[in-house]
Amino acid sequence: MPTITGLCRLPRYCSRLAPVALTASLLATSGATAQVGASSLSLTEALARGAAHDPTRPADTARMVAGEAAIRQAGVRPGPSLAFEVENFAGTGPYSLLDRNETTLSYGRPFERGGKREARTDRARAELQVARLRGEVRRLDFIRDVQVTYADALAAEAELLVAEARLISAQRSQRDILRRVRSARDPLFAGSRAEALTAQAEITRDRAREAVLTGRAALAALWGGSADFALKLDDFFTIQAPTAPPAADTPDLALLEAERDVAMAAVRVEQSRGVPDPTLRAGVRYFGEGSEVALVIGGSIPLGARGANRANVDRAQAEREAAEQEIAAARVVREREIVRLTARLRARATEAERIRADVIPHAIRTVEQVSAGFNRGGFEYLDVTEAERALADARERRVDALRDFHTGQADLDRLTGKHRPLVATNSAEAR
Repeated sequence: MPTITGLCRLPRYCSRLAPVALTASLLATSGATAQVGASSLSLTEALARGAAHDPTRPADTARMVAGEAAIRQAGVRPGPSLAFEVENFAGTGPYSLLDRNETTLSYGRPFERGGKREARTDRARAELQVARLRGEVRRLDFIRDVQVTYADALAAEAELLVAEARLISAQRSQRDILRRVRSARDPLFAGSRAEALTAQAEITRDRAREAVLTGRAALAALWGGSADFALKLDDFFTIQAPTAPPAADTPDLALLEAERDVAMAAVRVEQSRGVPDPTLRAGVRYFGEGSEVALVIGGSIPLGARGANRANVDRAQAEREAAEQEIAAARVVREREIVRLTARLRARATEAERIRADVIPHAIRTVEQVSAGFNRGGFEYLDVTEAERALADARERRVDALRDFHTGQADLDRLTGKHRPLVATNSAEAR
């Protein structure tokens, strides 16, 4: 059950938060929360469920099968050929007779040179590695979506706490102002205004409840399950400023390197195509005139193959160089983004902590002082509502900072490949 520890952690200021404690108890029985006895879902469990039900896995498995088939096909040698020729079939003069023709049946086989088969096989293996890493990158993107959705669901729960606290404060203030109206200490419109503010707080509370239901449904939809679980709200409020993770290769960089390897293999394929492949033939020739038979052998070899393929080699080498430059650029961008995200998370963590330790306690004390002065007739009702609004705004601002922190943490985890072992484990289980 959610508690008020995320809203105020200083005991001397928590006397004002008795309504918030009531709010927490209401949350346990409201329709916006999980059913009694529902299991508590942590972020680790949510990520594991998402990874196990990633919708991109079947397509990735099919691509792996296709890549393995491409490797087998790349190792196949060129097939032989069977030729049939009839010479002097028809003509003039002495060749007008059909018995002067010559019939040849020959068997030919090309012989690959220059390592063509090995080059093709290496490129197919490199392309299979690219397909595997692309699947891993897609799964990490999905894991990030799960992490962000989990953070949004937690933020919705926290916002509901704030909305419940705002409503309880509005109801209490309405009761106070109605007593003053009945005793003719305040005009009638003050009571109407209090009723309007309470109605607005109820609308905000109801909207927050719907957001909680929507957040849980969106989270459960990522693995096709039901939303009969509770969320660990303490994980939302308990954060630590991040430190820059150590430099390490990520699937994104590995994918670029694999694409570089494909480009390098393509260079070898194009270079091997510049080596001509001879074709040897052997056959039997039948001479129609005299019914004689003779053995025929021969062969052929293409001319100018190396020069004809020079442009393809240049293109493949340029693509390899481009891949190398992309890897270097990606490393720079990655390090820069890590620094930016780390600074952003540190700033949000500091902001949330300062609001908790400095702003909220002073806002609570202000509400207590203004309320006491209002009951003595020293302040107006607007002073009370303004103090309570400032307290609610501070709590909402802290929730926003925490939401931004957890969203940024998901981006940082994705960038550094933190959940790569989880993706790799589920990939192995799928195979």
